[in-house]
Amino acid sequence: MLRFMSAGESHGRCLIALLEGLPAGLTVDLRVIDADLARRQQGYGRGGRMQIEKDTVTILSGLKAGKTIGSPVTLMIENRDFKIDELPAVYEPRPGHADLSGALKYGFSDMRCVLERASARETAARVAAGALCRIFLKEFGVNISSRVVSVAGESDQKKINKKIDAARKSGDTLGGIFEVHAENVPLGLGSYVHYDRRLDARLAFALMSIPAIKGVEFGLGFAACAKRGSEVHDAIYYSARKGFYRKTNNAGGVEGGMSNGRPLIIRCAMKPIATLGTPLPSVDIRTKKKVPASIQRSDIAAVEAAGVIAEAMTAITLSDAFLERYGQDDIKRIKRAYKAG
Repeated sequence: MLRFMSAGESHGRCLIALLEGLPAGLTVDLRVIDADLARRQQGYGRGGRMQIEKDTVTILSGLKAGKTIGSPVTLMIENRDFKIDELPAVYEPRPGHADLSGALKYGFSDMRCVLERASARETAARVAAGALCRIFLKEFGVNISSRVVSVAGESDQKKINKKIDAARKSGDTLGGIFEVHAENVPLGLGSYVHYDRRLDARLAFALMSIPAIKGVEFGLGFAACAKRGSEVHDAIYYSARKGFYRKTNNAGGVEGGMSNGRPLIIRCAMKPIATLGTPLPSVDIRTKKKVPASIQRSDIAAVEAAGVIAEAMTAITLSDAFLERYGQDDIKRIKRAYKAG
């Protein structure tokens, strides 16, 4: 079993990712991880924090001479903007954020205690751990990528940029849709025998955990609801050269909770970011009087970056399912089990 946890706050000393279950003998190139961290910071519409942080990873445990040794791998990303104890208290919860629910749940009046951990800054740790899993999956030819489908209903980049510029001027934010592709995923990852082993359920859980994600669909997704079964399901063919194969991929690479050998195609809907430059009405948590919601440094749109985070969560989930199917304690044995089918 592959286990992943993260720790750290937005303006704390650092972010930590702990990944347990990677096999021994995997060669790790830190440049691959740093490249994904840099990709997470890109995209039109990102905020000022991206100009401060230049994320790079330091591996604290689990490697010897650049190879995994089977023990937990600890990855650290330092925060340049480390000032958690110097920042002002926050008493005006932002609609759409964890501020109010978190404060009421944990008994805080200062919502700084909530937003420091609920911040999307935490996703840098996910990207680092996901990059490590991508290195593992590439040993077996599995490649994961993402693309922006639309932002605020627009798919043309010039029109997207104009909408982002207009939102910035009006103190607003924008959401959108992105798509994740995973190529060369072997057939049979996941299982139909229990709800929590179904691959699509595990992926949906992982992707819905990304801040601001409000919907996940595979293949045709919601569009399948308006079609007949004969238009939706992927007919099965067989040839001596190809074996079993499909001419379509409406299922998005998953049937019955298992990968079916076709590329995974997953789309995620991202709501507009909760911090508005022109804030919505809120209530002071102390006085209960009407006030504008607090304004924190934030992005206008981060759909492209969310796609990179989704790649990481997909990589972590697929690696877990891969090790479940082919798992051994070292990379050489896994390769033998994989070749044996």
